[in-house]
Amino acid sequence: MELEQNPQIKLPNATTVLVLGITSIPMCCCINVASLAMAIIAIVLYNKDKALYLANPQAYTASSYSNLKAGNICAIIGLVLSVLSLLSTVWFVMMFGWDALWDPQVMQDALEELQNR
Repeated sequence: MELEQNPQIKLPNATTVLVLGITSIPMCCCINVASLAMAIIAIVLYNKDKALYLANPQAYTASSYSNLKAGNICAIIGLVLSVLSLLSTVWFVMMFGWDALWDPQVMQDALEELQNR
């Protein structure tokens, strides 16, 4: 009679963390608030799954833990890039005004005024 081995299972949010982490990186350039939210959600889910894994490492596959760590790294990169992008947008609005974002003529006038100082 053979003893049955407990099959290892995947961490519940490993794939989600990986997808959110990866997509937060390119999104930081165009939709930085959404990218920021995705990165934060990925980091929160990472912490939950990491606690599960550390409580019982034999129950979960090593590949899902690797995916979890990779997703966390991507989420941290996405978070940093999102914050930098958001700060640069705030600086731009403070420097040139909100209208310069949408009207090229206003932007050109603001740049000419800046050069004439």
